[in-house]
Amino acid sequence: MNFVKMHGLGNDFVIVEVNSWEEADTLQPYAQAVCDRNFGIGADGLIAIGQDPEMDVFMRIFNSDGSEPEMCGNGIRCVARYVYEHKLVNKTSMAVRTLAGPIYPVVKILEGQLVSVTVDMGEPVLDRALIPMTGVGNNVKVKTTTSHGEIEFTAVSMGNPHCIVFVPDITEIPVSLWGPELETNGLFPAKTNVEFVQVIGPSEIEMRVWERGAGITLACGTGACATLVAGVLNGYTDRAATIHLLGGDLFIEWKEEDNHVYMTGPATEVFSGHINIEKNKI
Repeated sequence: MNFVKMHGLGNDFVIVEVNSWEEADTLQPYAQAVCDRNFGIGADGLIAIGQDPEMDVFMRIFNSDGSEPEMCGNGIRCVARYVYEHKLVNKTSMAVRTLAGPIYPVVKILEGQLVSVTVDMGEPVLDRALIPMTGVGNNVKVKTTTSHGEIEFTAVSMGNPHCIVFVPDITEIPVSLWGPELETNGLFPAKTNVEFVQVIGPSEIEMRVWERGAGITLACGTGACATLVAGVLNGYTDRAATIHLLGGDLFIEWKEEDNHVYMTGPATEVFSGHINIEKNKI
């Protein structure tokens, strides 16, 4: 299997071309082994891409634990760069089929070089049942009891569920302890990504993430989008802000005119190679 290793702010992926959406199913059993950082290539996820009969390309992602999430913000920026530079598409704007529906990235070219990717991530999902989240009522400033005490959060979906926890000092938060417990909290029937957020100012946010199916990662694009939405809903931020993650910065904007969230950030190709996946199946 030929692959390309890419990352978006350190959130890294193994990219593989397949012939169809259905053929991507054959890769899922190998995701854990391929993503293993000691015995495989090493990545947060394995992404299968190819040309799509209705859109420009499709994207399916399998987490490092073998599960399949609906979407990945850093992953789709990597996909956009890959398909543009590897000539699967011949335009800077494209439509990508995902489990979360169509997503529309635009690559920015400056002096012949691809410098960033902006993705129209669509409208945030705020309906409690569609996040999905159990119960009724508001999804802002929800309180839940954990083994670490009562935690207040805001829930948002950006095609995948997010639990955003605002904290006064992010350096004091044990992400590896709080993250997995909130990920599997009974309020989230499909589990959830968890973001711990310190608001620096109306247009500046510090964020750490525990990703569903992957654990601590250096960045999460959909999480950054959900965080800005939660910041606005709680009255903490403006509708555009820079999000500081462990791997670097993303610029997120929630536009009033169309209610869509836009994410801008880098995507980097690291290396390419070949792996015999039959020898790396768990």
